[in-house]
Amino acid sequence: MSKTIESVAIVGGGFMGAGIAESASIAGVPVMIRELPEFIDASRARLEKSLGGAVRRGKLDAGQRDAALANITFTSDLKDVAGYDLVIEAVPENLDLKLSIMKSLDQIVSPDTIIASNTSAIPIAQLGAMVSHPERVVGLHFFSPVPVMKLVEIVRALDTSDKTVAAANQFAERLGKHAIETKDRSGFIVNFLLTPYLMAAVRMFDEGFASREDIDAAMKLGAGHPMGPLTLCDFIGLDVLNAVCVSLYEEFKQAEYAPPPLMKRMIAAGRLGRKSGKGFYDYA
Repeated sequence: MSKTIESVAIVGGGFMGAGIAESASIAGVPVMIRELPEFIDASRARLEKSLGGAVRRGKLDAGQRDAALANITFTSDLKDVAGYDLVIEAVPENLDLKLSIMKSLDQIVSPDTIIASNTSAIPIAQLGAMVSHPERVVGLHFFSPVPVMKLVEIVRALDTSDKTVAAANQFAERLGKHAIETKDRSGFIVNFLLTPYLMAAVRMFDEGFASREDIDAAMKLGAGHPMGPLTLCDFIGLDVLNAVCVSLYEEFKQAEYAPPPLMKRMIAAGRLGRKSGKGFYDYA
């Protein structure tokens, strides 16, 4: 019989962590967000803004918004995540940081606590190696923006137990998500397929083959995509994409996964996409 997840702690209250918290809180799951002290107010404001937007769009009423907010607590002390059924690591896509968080969690939570990572590319086995009882470590890869996107990739590492995967599936279902299962390799399903496509678009633009607008229009109007590849790069964030590229290239050593020089230069210039106000397009 699988473990029932009745509470969740999220380590990291950024765009992804706050989105996971919002989805869980709306589903009636008590949530704790652990964030650094200087970012707690921003994380709380992000949640309030998103839930307010859901009310304006008619997705929630004011009572549901208030109940969701009441379901969420904040802390700056990692030790406070002890006692939660599920802990999801949702810190930035930095391997050393994630390994450090996983090692710390192993000293805090009980042996039967499920530990998940929202990583978009790092192998779960590598993170699970930091944890005793690695059978309770699983990938829970949500997609941005979490309250809107229905997909969750459940990533089974070599040691992940059937019981853990079943609990992850039940949790995703409770949040109203569609869960798909994948084996543990860099990029999983979506990013393994998506990244070469996005990098090909960046290279095409860098080589002057076509304008950014025409590249995006081609895939929207010719392939039926909801947004073009360069717009999608901006939406995801070029720093996040670069981390995915590096992880994929390290694992497979195939040129289509290598981040193009233009993207590296844009990151160095602070042009990260929508979140920085400028990427392939200007959002100022």
